Amino acid sequence: MKKDDRREAIKSQREQLIHELETLYMAAFDRLGELEGDIGEVKAAQFTQIILNSKLAALEPLQKEIEKPLITTPANQP
Repeated sequence: MKKDDRREAIKSQREQLIHELETLYMAAFDRLGELEGDIGEVKAAQFTQIILNSKLAALEPLQKEIEKPLITTPANQP
């Protein structure tokens, strides 16, 4: 597999993982919204903050790696 193909395959896997994590966290936020009446507004807000921090910690490294600029080397010149 060529270097560009490997890079694209890794990028695709990262993007898929990001999508899956976003779906998972959205489901967690939806469940939390349903629990708010049972656990109280303060506890719901605290739990929301914990989930949000977890989401950011999970997604930021993946997104930074995708956005990292590609550094190339110049072709050998005759």
